[in-house]
This record gives sequence, C-alpha cells and structure tokens, in this order.
Amino acid sequence: MIPGGGQPNMQQLLQQAQKMQQDLAEAQEELARAEVDGQAGGGLVKATVTGSGELRGLVIDPKAVDPEDTETLADLVVAAVQAANENAQQLQQQKLGPLTEGLGGMPGLPF
Repeated sequence: MIPGGGQPNMQQLLQQAQKMQQDLAEAQEELARAEVDGQAGGGLVKATVTGSGELRGLVIDPKAVDPEDTETLADLVVAAVQAANENAQQLQQQKLGPLTEGLGGMPGLPF
C-alpha cells in the first residue's frame, strides 16, 4: 500500500524528476560536444555535424568540383549533410531515448 492514501510520495517523485532532468541536461551537453560524419558521392563530399545537428565541417574532394556542373556538387553537399544529420539523430536516440522513455513511467506525468 502506498502511504498517504494511495498518493505517490511527492518528495520521491520530485527527486526522480530532478535526477532525470540532470541526466537529460548532461546527455544534451554530451551530444553538443560529439561529432558525427556523413558522406556522399562515395566519399567525395564529407560533412561533420555535432550530435545536436550543428554543421561543423565540410570537406569537398577536388574531383567533385566541376565548374560546368555545380548542381551535382550542390546535391552531393546536401546529401552529405543529410547523412550526417541522420547519424546525429541516431546518436540522439541512443543518448536521449532511454532518458525520455523513463519519463513515461513516472506516475502523475502525462507522457
């Protein structure tokens, strides 16, 4: 039986929420420092983003540069950045997924 007539221990819930908030903030800081890569054109264009999705670097192989066809180069850049962002989203899921799933298990929270 739960003390207090069926009500959860509010102090305990508050402590759990504060711990989750702290863990979430730490994971977000870790993501902001982490870097992941994406590439396109068989490695002709490589993009580096942080785990939170901020573009940090772009490397373009000179073989990808054709002054007569800048459209293909632009497509490769977009594809490399998208690939890097997909990798960042996977990293976010790995780091934040377990923390946000835990929020659904707390009584009284609408998750």
